[in-house]
Amino acid sequence: MNLPNKITISRIMLIPVFMVIMLAPFNWGEISVGKESLPVTHFIGALIFIIASTTDWIDGYYARKLNMVTNLGKFLDPLADKLLVSAALIILVDLNLAPAWMVIVIISREFAVTGLRLVLAGEGEVVAANMLGKIKTWTQIIAVAALLLHNLPFEFVYFPFGMIALWVAVIFTVLSGWEYFVKNMDAFKNSK
Repeated sequence: MNLPNKITISRIMLIPVFMVIMLAPFNWGEISVGKESLPVTHFIGALIFIIASTTDWIDGYYARKLNMVTNLGKFLDPLADKLLVSAALIILVDLNLAPAWMVIVIISREFAVTGLRLVLAGEGEVVAANMLGKIKTWTQIIAVAALLLHNLPFEFVYFPFGMIALWVAVIFTVLSGWEYFVKNMDAFKNSK
């Protein structure tokens, strides 16, 4: 197994660690920043999420730079992204930090595009991530990180950065999903 794939697998292995820290019934206290209090578990969870998200860029960089792009990497990398972001979004709903409907839209799009990719793969076509899909992923990561950190440091200026970022993520999620289906409509037109 090459280095980029090991990095991707490390990202997948961080997901249960992130979930345990965010959902376990222990209390490590709170960090006070101005008028806002942030549970230590949320701060640690946010750091783990940010580190795991950063490995997405790192593994892709090394795969391209060292010419180590593999089919396993093409499969694992988007899977790791979807698992990490979905787990974080579901936790945010559980903590009442994100509206359930927005999370449902985001996760539904992921299932729909994955299904489309499976249909196309059955016809011998591989659909690579496009620029809009990459923007979608990074807007989701920024929104999740901001919400996990309870909107710090924007709390000082009473600017709801986390929710605005989540709205932007939902918009890019819908647009990128729409683009995938419009570009690949022939897969459904030609089906019997």
